[in-house]
Amino acid sequence: MLSTANPTALKLLDACEHVLCEVAALEDVTVRRVAGEANANPSAISYHFGSQEKLIIAVAHRVYRRLNAERLVLLQKAVARRMPAPPDLEEVIAALIGPSVRWSLDPASSYAVLTHFTHMAQRSRDPELYRTIVEGVEHHMAFVPYLRRIAPWLDEAEVGWRISCALGIRSQVIHSRLRTEVLTNHTIDLNDPGEAIRRMVEVIAPMFRRTARS
Repeated sequence: MLSTANPTALKLLDACEHVLCEVAALEDVTVRRVAGEANANPSAISYHFGSQEKLIIAVAHRVYRRLNAERLVLLQKAVARRMPAPPDLEEVIAALIGPSVRWSLDPASSYAVLTHFTHMAQRSRDPELYRTIVEGVEHHMAFVPYLRRIAPWLDEAEVGWRISCALGIRSQVIHSRLRTEVLTNHTIDLNDPGEAIRRMVEVIAPMFRRTARS
């Protein structure tokens, strides 16, 4: 297990996160650059993390936990606001997709870490190293019971399917901006996270509303 409580390990995590947020390409992240940022010996990366790749994965885990913590705080606020009634559907959806949209548009956020992590995972010869984040669904599953309260005619699998579709819409908007701008005739300001989230919620919410078939 990584000794991230060690002061040097923490400095390396902070330094690596800072470097990842500054560089345009992973090739610009080097052992010497990260170690220099942390005022540490380059060998400390191997000692504490095993490799630079594993250090970057540890940084991504830390950033991803912060992102998901924000998502769950928003979910709990939505739940508390309407208790004991079911939470507001639009507010729950905004909690699900909103943080990653805001982070992706905020140059001061650490979203670049997750972008670099995704590129690493796609190129890696050892996908097991990345599986916890790439295939993790615990934070998404936290939304299922509340969405089932909102839409009790949907079973857990149907709610999960709709969450997956919602995340697909979010990813399309975040990662395919030019395509989205062309398809929408540039009528949506994708630089405005509030507008982008609101417009996505408008599209996603009907998936959880009762239809003639349900």
